[in-house]
Amino acid sequence: MNLSVSLTSGEPIYSQIKEQIKNQILTGRLQEGEHLPSIRTLAQTLKISVITTKRAYDDLEQEGLVVSVSGKGTFVSGTNAHSLREIKYRELEEQIKSIAAQSRALGLKRAEVKQLFDIFFGEENE
Repeated sequence: MNLSVSLTSGEPIYSQIKEQIKNQILTGRLQEGEHLPSIRTLAQTLKISVITTKRAYDDLEQEGLVVSVSGKGTFVSGTNAHSLREIKYRELEEQIKSIAAQSRALGLKRAEVKQLFDIFFGEENE
């Protein structure tokens, strides 16, 4: 597992860790059952607080992406394809909400946004 954190990004460190691990799970770089580094080991590797690392792991566990086994560690959970699709769908919804808000702020009409979407989606000729 390859993680890095930026102290200057403005995004909380626990969130950076959570999103990187989540991305590696969703893209298949981390497989079901794979053992994650211990909270202390990861904190030492990244030179961050154990509390920060624990928060990232706790958030991932709440999302169902990892499971903690007392005395054994934290593992990538057996999240099925449907659950992964739901997670990605929720992320897409959030991005679309943001695009809609930005479009309204710019005064764009729905047809203009749809035209942009069609262009980037590759269906401008349909």
